[in-house]
Amino acid sequence: MEITFIQALVLILSIFLFIYSYFIFYSSNTKSKSTPQFGFKNYPILGTIPEFFLNRHRFLDWSTDVLSRCPTNTAVFIRPGKFNGVLTANPDNVEHILKTNFENYPKGTRFISLLEDFLGHGIFNSDGEMWRTQRKTASYEFNTRSLRNFVIETASVLLHKRLIPVLEKAADLNQVVDLQDLLERYSFDNICKVAFNVDPGCLNGDESEFMKAFEEATTLSSGRFMYLFPGVYKIKKLLNYGSEWKLHKSIVKVHKFADDIIKSRMKEMKEKQEEDLLSRFMDKPDFSPELLRDIVISFILAGRDTTSAALTWFFWLLSSHPEVERKILDELKTIRHGSNKSDVEKLYTFDELRQMHYLQAAISEGLRLYPPVPVDTKACLKDDVMPDGTFVGEGWFVTYHTYAMGRMESVWGNDCREFRPERWLELDERDGTKIVMYKPENPFKFPVFHGGPRICLGKEMAYTQMKLVAATIIEMFKVEVGPDANEKNPPEHVLALTIRMKNGLGVTVKKR
Repeated sequence: MEITFIQALVLILSIFLFIYSYFIFYSSNTKSKSTPQFGFKNYPILGTIPEFFLNRHRFLDWSTDVLSRCPTNTAVFIRPGKFNGVLTANPDNVEHILKTNFENYPKGTRFISLLEDFLGHGIFNSDGEMWRTQRKTASYEFNTRSLRNFVIETASVLLHKRLIPVLEKAADLNQVVDLQDLLERYSFDNICKVAFNVDPGCLNGDESEFMKAFEEATTLSSGRFMYLFPGVYKIKKLLNYGSEWKLHKSIVKVHKFADDIIKSRMKEMKEKQEEDLLSRFMDKPDFSPELLRDIVISFILAGRDTTSAALTWFFWLLSSHPEVERKILDELKTIRHGSNKSDVEKLYTFDELRQMHYLQAAISEGLRLYPPVPVDTKACLKDDVMPDGTFVGEGWFVTYHTYAMGRMESVWGNDCREFRPERWLELDERDGTKIVMYKPENPFKFPVFHGGPRICLGKEMAYTQMKLVAATIIEMFKVEVGPDANEKNPPEHVLALTIRMKNGLGVTVKKR
């Protein structure tokens, strides 16, 4: 009876909000349309809730449109109670949040509590000393040359022994394959080998149950941010009902997988001395088994979901830009010619990957338009004023909108919605010769890898892996998405902790 009552209550409340928002929306449209509207519409009592209710299914595009109409690309989000917040796509504000006033904008208790069941207190879901200790431990390993070499070797072996054979078979049989699924499986195998020295064999068809559970956990955990009223998920969790019941089941499977990794690594460390990212944390006596589990899940999230999402959207964009693909191929031919390698020897070296300036520009352009983590939220500890003059109250949430930033004319110019890798290139003169070089952007204009003290430690590793995968696939195959692929009609996305294509990316591949 309790569940039935809650269902009825939610239904009645939803109908009321819909009627209320429709009435307000309709009445506002009957007024003078000459008055410009800036920011989110603020209704009596309910604040921004009615408009959010109507648009949460398309939150990224809706909020992007709102921010693009604001003079400083910043808007205040008002909800009943003390749950107000600020959304911004202003680079000056982003720098203020992530660097200038860093200590005033931690993850915050609300953000951490929403993801705590899934991510625990791993590096992406912790503040203060807990975060600093993990950051310091990880940064030591990320700065070693041995890790860089291991990443390239592991990524290359998995690429040529597992992913490429699958694509070759698909080409021979003229089969449609889900490239997003393949890239996720590849990235999962890769991060498990690099970070934990464990080979799950996901590209071989193993661990499919874990993959499904992990995807469900990320989607349902992020869904907690989309509730009209923040406390609703707690009631559903208490009753073990609906999405919270599904989330619990998924998290149990994810935690078991992470625990098994830790147990196997502990056994191996006793038998032989092998260093990897996880072993660095296992050497810390203060790190409990639960925290080690959280760290494992955080690394899987970072290594699997972000790079696979970036590459999926990249290949979709590339399918409608043959001129970009042609320039990438020309660059690869030049690099191959200069290396004096035989045609059979296909593995790229680190130095060759560094020479791929145009490919890195194209990947960066894909990241600009479809950042793997489209929004990131902080909490404001004390009253503050942003560089653009926006007031932020104590306890408010502050979200910097990376997805929207890539679509702001004030940030990227009138062609901001176009896929144009050339915006990342510049002429550089070396030894009297002018060459085209990749030009990095200000991290607060392009916060895909965050910025300030929390800037992504794996940025260079991610670029290395993405260039390796993209270069190898493009060189060996023509990837065709289908006749409907175009920038003006993008596929639907799933807004989880990362942005994934809703129904995957079906492609056919042809050998070159």
